[in-house]
Amino acid sequence: MLPEVLPPWTPRDSVKVTAVRAIVTAPEGIPLVVVRVDTSEPGLYGLGCATFTQRFAAVAAAVDEHMGPLVVGRNPADIEDITRLIHYSAYWRNGPVLNNALSGIDQALWDIMGKRAGMPVYELLGGRSRSAIEVYSHAAGATVDETLDAAAVLLDRGYRHVRLQVGGPGLGTYGAPGTRGGYPRSPHPDGWDVRQYLDATPRLFAAARSRLGSSVSLMHDVHSRLTPKQAIVLARALEPYALSFLEDVIPPEHYDQLPAVRAASPVPIAVGEQLGSVTDAARLIKDGGVDLLRLHTSAIGGLTPTRKLVALAELLGVRTAFHAPGDVSPVGVAANLAVDVSTPAFGYQESHTYNEATHEVFPGTPVVRDGHLTPSDEPGWGVDLDETAAAKYPPTKFLHERWSARVRRPDGGLEAP
Repeated sequence: MLPEVLPPWTPRDSVKVTAVRAIVTAPEGIPLVVVRVDTSEPGLYGLGCATFTQRFAAVAAAVDEHMGPLVVGRNPADIEDITRLIHYSAYWRNGPVLNNALSGIDQALWDIMGKRAGMPVYELLGGRSRSAIEVYSHAAGATVDETLDAAAVLLDRGYRHVRLQVGGPGLGTYGAPGTRGGYPRSPHPDGWDVRQYLDATPRLFAAARSRLGSSVSLMHDVHSRLTPKQAIVLARALEPYALSFLEDVIPPEHYDQLPAVRAASPVPIAVGEQLGSVTDAARLIKDGGVDLLRLHTSAIGGLTPTRKLVALAELLGVRTAFHAPGDVSPVGVAANLAVDVSTPAFGYQESHTYNEATHEVFPGTPVVRDGHLTPSDEPGWGVDLDETAAAKYPPTKFLHERWSARVRRPDGGLEAP
């Protein structure tokens, strides 16, 4: 406890934060970071998602060594003041390590607030705007036929929104397998070639519309591998196939050009999972750079800034399409759902089917049924953490780094992963 950081007011009650710590577990092999905040009230604690898979050890150290001590001794109801204190206290602010760590603490405090009130967090945000959340999932394969077979399986399971990715020579497309040695006369035969990609992707969606029909909602993830001009070329080529959105069309280094890309694109643009600050996300919304905000709630500081950004999005006609693959913990999914179910700005929600080990580690993990997710009505997030089970699945370092180091063009130059 650091008495000198206590606020200049007397709390309404005597409940205090007694401990803050990060827990890292990998039940699917993907490192997940969860923050637990304990209080002086027996049995009252909160959980928050702080997952930054690629730098999980740095996030855990930021929580345990720097941010957690600022919170011990505070009343857990002072969420706004606590999160602002943590944000300002680093002096050099933002970035995924600091903001993921902050996200975990912020979400844990909201979990505590919901438990103290005896209410799910979405009711603290104003209550429901819809019964459940319709989600999308991913269909991928080495060939067009394999991808569309996978999409058909999802449609049979009740999904109406499907993201399509198909492989190709060499590395293949993001999210889909490639064919080794695809460029045999190049320095890097397993490379990724932008010309092949720009040719193959429209053909995938032409086949999809022919086989799946016009009523299915289709998406695609570029994964930041195009220049602004190339992104416009792809978007115009995909216009006949009426995609619901085209995701992450250019690298974050070029987001200043997103307004121009969006203005020239006939396909809605979805961007935001790589943002590491509230300010950057707000600029995307107000400058006209995005149709759908693919916010990563666990990367920009937690629920507190997310609800503000979503309010801004609603006012300016931008919708949400929150990021939630396997590298978002079930706690982070619960945070997404609390916002999704309570905001009129909701557009789409990414989903992931967790394995049995994840359900063991995280009792209350949200489950997709007939293409929908329903937030828990339990107080707080409705998701818990079994630390004994979590300890059975320790993380492994450098998994993402080993993959990203292989994402190269046929000439051997590194490409955005």
